[in-house]
Amino acid sequence: MQEMVIYGVSFDMVGKQPIVLLKTVDSNKFLPIWIGHPEAAAILMKLQGATTPRPMTHDLLCDMLGELDARCTQVAVTELRDNTFFASITLTVGGREVEIDSRPSDALALAVRAGAPIFAAEEVIAESAIEFEHEVEDTEEVVDKFKEFLDQVTPEDFAGDS
Repeated sequence: MQEMVIYGVSFDMVGKQPIVLLKTVDSNKFLPIWIGHPEAAAILMKLQGATTPRPMTHDLLCDMLGELDARCTQVAVTELRDNTFFASITLTVGGREVEIDSRPSDALALAVRAGAPIFAAEEVIAESAIEFEHEVEDTEEVVDKFKEFLDQVTPEDFAGDS
């Protein structure tokens, strides 16, 4: 597993589908994951520090975990199967670890609220990540290159050799 950070949320130019872009902490590899509009909004709201008058679904989940003395300790993008990413949420409850199956979008929305680290399996990174050869420092430059890339691909391009 490699640690990842949420680098940003964008939209593919063809279908206007939201994409969350994860970046490896130790390299210039980026993992694009197509997600739904509500989850993209949930991730962006938290990243931008926005609040709502009433708890939204992921806020509610985070609040419930706190009330039950459970803690989200990490989330991980675990595999890519049939063009679909899979993830898991690891919770610590009563001194034991519990792993729960999740969509990556929900896991990421919870991670940003819980301050939990994000990981991706080596196989997922090897199969689907995009690597920039030079050091990435300028966010605008990465976003521009990523948008150029998105203009030329579809989710099916990340199917792998299954």
